[in-house]
Amino acid sequence: MDAGALPSADRNVEGVVEMMLDATQKFKAELTAERLYGWHASLFPTGRSNMKKITIGAWRDSAAGPMQVVSGDYGREHVHYEAPTADKLDAEMKAFLTWYNTEEKIDPVIKAALAHLWFVTIHPFEDGNGRIARAIADMALARSENSPQRFYSMSAQIRIERKDYYDMLENTQKGELDITAWLEWFLGCLDRAFNGAETILAAVLEKAEFWKKHTAAKINDRQRDILNRLLDGFEGKLTSSKWALIEKCSPDTALRDITELVDLGILQKDDAGGRSTSYSLSTS
Repeated sequence: MDAGALPSADRNVEGVVEMMLDATQKFKAELTAERLYGWHASLFPTGRSNMKKITIGAWRDSAAGPMQVVSGDYGREHVHYEAPTADKLDAEMKAFLTWYNTEEKIDPVIKAALAHLWFVTIHPFEDGNGRIARAIADMALARSENSPQRFYSMSAQIRIERKDYYDMLENTQKGELDITAWLEWFLGCLDRAFNGAETILAAVLEKAEFWKKHTAAKINDRQRDILNRLLDGFEGKLTSSKWALIEKCSPDTALRDITELVDLGILQKDDAGGRSTSYSLSTS
């Protein structure tokens, strides 16, 4: 969204947003190879992944060699997973897309978990497979609710838990065909995404209620900024010296701002006084 005086978003970030919006807002549309190519192209607008030139908007080919997920220093690499060879991709992706677009008697949330695992295991692109797999999962979850409006993000939760995610993914891909452990982890992650969304929504509602309560109060920009910081979870104790430092004003101005908010009943002095006088949001 264009807005005056705000820095523009990084093009790579815009690509992720475009992909996620297409996945969740157009969840009823078929998932096709062309649609996946478009998602992939939006993730890598320069045709490069970091400094490396990669194939964009097409399945990977054999020129790049085996597709391996590797970590560690050169000469001490650890191969976490090796994907199917490039000559198998057309058949593998055709099977995947046919399955994904076919209505069947399976819980749609389970289908989201299966789709994520299946796609990232095929690993059809040179890079970006994890991000696209997460978009596919969010698309499947939108289908499960028959709505593009959701207050949680499975993609965001997976990023928060990415270490456990990668460990579970490696164990599943190197294991047998029993993927029960993967399904249990995916469902647990989804549950934690719900809980996280509830926490965020509670904070948003609390903030909205606060400003509604004090809508008639005369509050300047410095005071508004500090109050929003307190509502968002200010680290440590708020003192007049911290106020002056954050708002780049004089100590006298900071103390005057604070005194005005105390008189309005918006801030209150904490128990400790003297040189360590600190302030917090009023509980009354």
